[in-house]
Amino acid sequence: MALAQETPILLLDEPTTYLDIAHQVEVLELCRSLNREQGKTIGMVLHDLNQAARYADSVILMRDGDVVATGGASEVVTERLVTEVFGLRCRVLPDPLTGSPMVLPAPPRD
Repeated sequence: MALAQETPILLLDEPTTYLDIAHQVEVLELCRSLNREQGKTIGMVLHDLNQAARYADSVILMRDGDVVATGGASEVVTERLVTEVFGLRCRVLPDPLTGSPMVLPAPPRD
């Protein structure tokens, strides 16, 4: 329905929730195509940091409703910020396919 209205701006809240990985990628690629080819502005809430890092031009990292960091994925998706915001020890490495940051959660400490 959102696409049928042909609005210049799309606001999407967790558009990949409950989709299998193939359909998640399809939705995100469609959004990228709409942005690049039709100039649509797309604001999207994603809780999957790897998807956000791979597909977003700009990332806003929030904690308890407050903005903690904004910028490109490589500026925002860092080990320090992921640990600060989510309390998750992790490694952030370059995605071997895209070069975007890729979050790998560390195993829990014993």
